[in-house]
Amino acid sequence: MAARVLRGLCRPGPAPLAAAACSQGAASGTEYRSAYSLDKLYPPRRDGAAGSDNEQPQPPALDIPMARLAVSYSRSSGPGGQNVNKVNTKAEVRFHLASADWIPEAVREKMASMHRNKINRAGELIVSSDESRYQMRNLAICLEKIRTMVTEATEKPKVVSKETTQRLIERVEKMNRERLKQKKIHSHIKQSRKADLD
Repeated sequence: MAARVLRGLCRPGPAPLAAAACSQGAASGTEYRSAYSLDKLYPPRRDGAAGSDNEQPQPPALDIPMARLAVSYSRSSGPGGQNVNKVNTKAEVRFHLASADWIPEAVREKMASMHRNKINRAGELIVSSDESRYQMRNLAICLEKIRTMVTEATEKPKVVSKETTQRLIERVEKMNRERLKQKKIHSHIKQSRKADLD
């Protein structure tokens, strides 16, 4: 709507307001960008971002090449009211996982085993979103899901120490002893009731 208003202001006409608005936009060299444009919702991450000395160094951000992704939009069952019947807001992103050389090979193999139900017969990993009523926001959510999948596949499993393992075993044994003790008490109560009836 704001874009329509801005275009209406820039149409040739006698109004001095239109001329002022057009000259201001031309002088600044900027054009109107929606609040839901992809670069605002999904800004590129900078690896060398300034941070405090106490923060741990984070791994370099994954650059997702948009040219390698097949993006499609369809009618959504998510939020939007009657608007969902008219506008294609649901975003679906797919790419061939085996040939995605922008993801390390070991990570691709782990992703294939972790997300088997999201890979079709052609070997494409499919991610979709209809959480928002805005198309670009749903696309940004899909890209963030892909980043999360890659991050989860990259993480190494935590090594449990022997002390922690021993503590867990002792806790389970204690719970089992308590359970058997309660079971014996309950059994004794039931036996005593039978004796009273006889």
